[in-house]
Amino acid sequence: VGPGDTSPDEGVVADLPLIDEKAVEQLTEGLISHYLPDLQRSKSALQELTQNQVVLLETLEQEISKFKECNSILDIDMLFSEAKYYHNKLVNIRNDMMMLHEKTSKLKVSGINI
Repeated sequence: VGPGDTSPDEGVVADLPLIDEKAVEQLTEGLISHYLPDLQRSKSALQELTQNQVVLLETLEQEISKFKECNSILDIDMLFSEAKYYHNKLVNIRNDMMMLHEKTSKLKVSGINI
């Protein structure tokens, strides 16, 4: 074992001063008292932000449902327009059939057999 074979950690524990537990406790309390108010403010700001996001999401959901209702109303309007179109077609067919019935009745009265 030569002079370069000694561990770099050798004798470090002996070189460290004794740690004063009271000093560590005071330093810890000082550190906490320094950062805790900022952390608490950040926490409350984040909670408020989260609550605002929840309100915003609920509002967006309501607006989306309004748009869906509008689309449903447009679909209903389209259905009524189609119903009116087909009703008019049926009325025209009915009128044509009545006219044809009248003509055939007149032809029968005239003595022409169909």
